[in-house]
Amino acid sequence: MEHEQVVRDVTVRLPMASTALEACQWTVTALARYTPAAISILLQVHDRLRCVAATGAWQVCSTVPPETGYDPAGAARLAPRRDLERSIVGRVYASGETAAVADVTADPDHLPVRPDVTAELCVPVLDPAGRPIGVLDLQWSDPVELDRWRETAERLARRLGARIVALGGPPAESRGEKLLRHAAAMTAAATDWDLMTAAIAAARDVSTLSAAVLVLAAERGPRLGAPTGTPGELESRIRAELAEAGPAALSRLTARAHRHGSAYTLGEAGHPPTEDYLPLARAGARTLVAVPIGPPDVGGVLLVADERLLHPDPTTVNLMELLARQAWACLDRLRTLARLREQASSDPLTGLRHTGPFGQRIASATPGRTALLAIDVDGFKNVNDTYGHQAGDRLLVGLARALEGALRQGDELYRTGGDEFVAVIEVSRPEEAVRIAERLTEAARRTGRTISVGVALPHPGESPERTLLRADQALYAVKRHGRDGVHLSAA
Repeated sequence: MEHEQVVRDVTVRLPMASTALEACQWTVTALARYTPAAISILLQVHDRLRCVAATGAWQVCSTVPPETGYDPAGAARLAPRRDLERSIVGRVYASGETAAVADVTADPDHLPVRPDVTAELCVPVLDPAGRPIGVLDLQWSDPVELDRWRETAERLARRLGARIVALGGPPAESRGEKLLRHAAAMTAAATDWDLMTAAIAAARDVSTLSAAVLVLAAERGPRLGAPTGTPGELESRIRAELAEAGPAALSRLTARAHRHGSAYTLGEAGHPPTEDYLPLARAGARTLVAVPIGPPDVGGVLLVADERLLHPDPTTVNLMELLARQAWACLDRLRTLARLREQASSDPLTGLRHTGPFGQRIASATPGRTALLAIDVDGFKNVNDTYGHQAGDRLLVGLARALEGALRQGDELYRTGGDEFVAVIEVSRPEEAVRIAERLTEAARRTGRTISVGVALPHPGESPERTLLRADQALYAVKRHGRDGVHLSAA
């Protein structure tokens, strides 16, 4: 086979390509006339290597991490990757060195595109400065002269790289690819704040508009989502106008989006906004996409805007709708997980945290500063025996609310047993802890019940369990002396 003819055919066609994608496709097409190999070209697009042209394979890897896995020469990883992310393509891109693999079964980074592949040749596509911008990959199932093809492929890759750079470089990330990337970021968000940050960044990036604001449902009516990153001038003005307009205006915006669906401006001058959108117009918005998020009663609305008079085409609106649905799915998941965590760490009767979180809290107790108040309800068994467990439950709920109300902000109350509670408080001296314990006994009396409270402060080097034991012993001292009182552990 005449390798010079291959190079000539590709070289002649490359100057006619008007885009990087055309240059890659013509290269693959020309190569396919001379070899039965499975051929693909992948270029760096944002944070991935994306296949932009291919032929001759049952399956083609659409995206590959631009990092490497296995170094055949050193038999070691060049960069840490999970097994499923290793590839010869990523290795070649990261190292800028050609890989000629005569036996693909000997290379753990080989990604088969056909079951009969025996050899693979992967060469970097370099820019004129010698930096990788992609790779050209060929895989054969028949015997092949790899050394001869290596020289040809490297020559073609150099010419292709120069033409791609002359045409402005690898293609920009499409809006669909951006949405996919941002969807992954939203899925990975660990908190509502992280999710809002990711959603707003996605809305700006995918729509290409300059401002994005979330309006979310809350117990007291719709509210503006927390600002994320460094909002631009228009976004800051929109937030200020909506905040000044108040909850009623946010409710109208949200209700409109959920009643009528997504809406967008046509970017034409001389057409006044409807009343619902006046706050945005006052802020300087001339282009707007409004998309509902989630169900009407618990969701909200995504507002994406710009000062320029633009014409957001229906595709842009569709992408914002997909983004809003993904954002809601992620937000709903986070809220569900938060509820499950709360249920797992809270007493279902009183709503107080229970033994698990209590153990974590006392483990961080500060010697001489953190006081433990062991609390027991006096005569509780008699209530259960005389009036039944429902009456006992009502007593515990009422008492829990009374004790919470008597504590200071930042103090913590746990239910650790049937009628047993523990308060964890930060104090400057033991007398302060005793005064707070006495406030609790007074609050209990106002409910018609009495409690006994034992107080203990951790000693240096003392385990949390030992401190709690001393608080319990102080509590039993109160019980022995007639109940309804406070006792401070001295030892």
